[in-house]
Amino acid sequence: MKICYYPGCTLKNNAKNFEESALCSLNSIGVEVEELPRWNCCGTVFSLATDDLIHHVAPIRNLIRVKESNTDRVMTLCAMCYNTLKRANERVKADSESLDKINQFMYREEIDYEGDVKILHFLELLRDEIKFENISKKVTKLLKNLKVANYYGCLLVRPKEIGLDDVENPTILENLMTALGADSIDFPYKTECCGAYQTVNNLEIIAERTYHILTSAQSQGAEIVTVSCPLCAFNLDHRQKETVQKYPEFKNIPILYFTQLLAIALGCPEESLRFDLNYIDPKPILKEKGLI
Repeated sequence: MKICYYPGCTLKNNAKNFEESALCSLNSIGVEVEELPRWNCCGTVFSLATDDLIHHVAPIRNLIRVKESNTDRVMTLCAMCYNTLKRANERVKADSESLDKINQFMYREEIDYEGDVKILHFLELLRDEIKFENISKKVTKLLKNLKVANYYGCLLVRPKEIGLDDVENPTILENLMTALGADSIDFPYKTECCGAYQTVNNLEIIAERTYHILTSAQSQGAEIVTVSCPLCAFNLDHRQKETVQKYPEFKNIPILYFTQLLAIALGCPEESLRFDLNYIDPKPILKEKGLI
C-alpha cells in the first residue's frame, strides 16, 4: 500500500515525536508513505464566517498539490490539520460558487480544484483499510498491563459531519490500544476541550482544563494518556508545570502520542519515539512495564 502524506507545520518542528513514531509504524506495517511535495500550512483553523473565503485558500491549495501528485487521497496525522482540510473540502464540495471563487484566488498556473480529494486521518487508515486485527498480528511487544486513557479533544470527532467516530463516545483509540495489548481506560473527559489557544495568554484556564482532564483519567486508573493533536499534547503535557502550581495536589502523568505506543508495540527503535520531546518523562512507567 502507498499513501500520500500531509505533515503540516508542527510535525516538522515541536511534534517530531508524533511524525517519526508514525512513519516508523507505517514502515513496520508495510505502508509506503510519500510526503506531499510543496505543501503549505493547512490554515490552522477552519473559518466559520460564510463570507471568509480567503482563509480556505490554504487548505484547498494543499488539495491541489494532492491532485498534482496523481492521487485522489491524502493522509494526515495532526487532528487540527485533518479538521481544517476536511471541513474546507466539504464546504467547496457542497458550494460550487465558493469553489469557483477559491479557484480564481489561486495562481494562474494552478490547476482548478474539483472537490475530488479524500482526506484520511491516520487512525481511519488503520481502522478501515489496514484493520486493527491485522495490526495485532504484527505486534512484537504487547503493551501488557499498561493502563491507557485516550484523549480525543475536539477536532477528531467534531463536527459530526466530518468526525471519524461517534461525537459523544468515540472508541477508535480504545480499539487500537486494545489491539496492541493495552488496558484501555474510559473516562468522561476524553472529548472535553483542552483550552486550545488560551495557552497563549490565559494559562489559568489551561491549568484548570489540564487538571480536570488528567485527574479524571487518573481517577479511573490511567498510567498514560494518549493524544492525537500537537496543541492538546502541549497543553496536557508541558502545561502540567502550571497545573502543579495552581493545584499542588496534582500528580504528573505522561502524555504520549498514540503513535508512540503503536511504534513500541511494533518494535520500532527507541530513537524513533523521540521521548526527548515529551515534557513528562514516560520512560519510568514504560521501563516498569518492560516496554523499553
